[in-house]
Amino acid sequence: MNDGKVYKQILKLIAEKGGLTFIQFDPPKYSLEQAAEVAKAAERAGVDAFAVGGSVGAQGELLDRSIRALKENCSLPVIIFPGNIATISKYADAIYFMSMLNSLDPYYISGAQIASSFPIKSLGLEPIPTSYIIVEPGRAVGWVGRAQAIPRNIPYLAAATALGGQFMGSKLVILESGGGAESPAPPEMISLVKKTIDVPLIVAGGVRNPKFAYDTIKAGADIIHVGTALEKVNGDVPKAEKTLSDLTKAVAKAGKEKR
Repeated sequence: MNDGKVYKQILKLIAEKGGLTFIQFDPPKYSLEQAAEVAKAAERAGVDAFAVGGSVGAQGELLDRSIRALKENCSLPVIIFPGNIATISKYADAIYFMSMLNSLDPYYISGAQIASSFPIKSLGLEPIPTSYIIVEPGRAVGWVGRAQAIPRNIPYLAAATALGGQFMGSKLVILESGGGAESPAPPEMISLVKKTIDVPLIVAGGVRNPKFAYDTIKAGADIIHVGTALEKVNGDVPKAEKTLSDLTKAVAKAGKEKR
């Protein structure tokens, strides 16, 4: 499968900037008016893309309307971050076609992917093959996905899992500590994973402040997902923009320093 437009854009931006900031946007947590304002604030703050989804409620008309609100108010790409097989929309630009490699349930490794493949193709979504790896504590996503979470003090397990995913065809790797985690994957783990694989590395869960953002990118991550830090501003748009600006500046600084 040839690389799609969105994936090529991601590679180009990583080469140019060294580190990218994606907003993990969960539609049930925002009104359509808030989605529109967040879209404008994100573009002004230097965010690179939206990763939309993450919960079981992100589907159907709510998902469609939320993505349209984002796209009508900014030029950033919208990538679906599926929480279930219903998290697909023709209005998105691409979808992380994820396999939760350390799940104990075959459904999350290959079953959901088989069930969703025809709908994704029929909607014309760009699939980005993605290895999804749950790191302790894992939180809700680890529980739902029945993951055998990677221990935070055993980095090589994360590296081996990520490399296995790459060898099976993944073009992205996500290290996911879970929404609301106290901190992201440890720098030592991020560094070893990045040294082991040849595809972009995303770190999600726990990137709640500029220091974590800086440390995560400096350790080797190419992209961070920011979700909880934005949700905590409770719809305050100026505060949201300030939060996002501080995070993107930290990512930009780390990206420049590691190049």
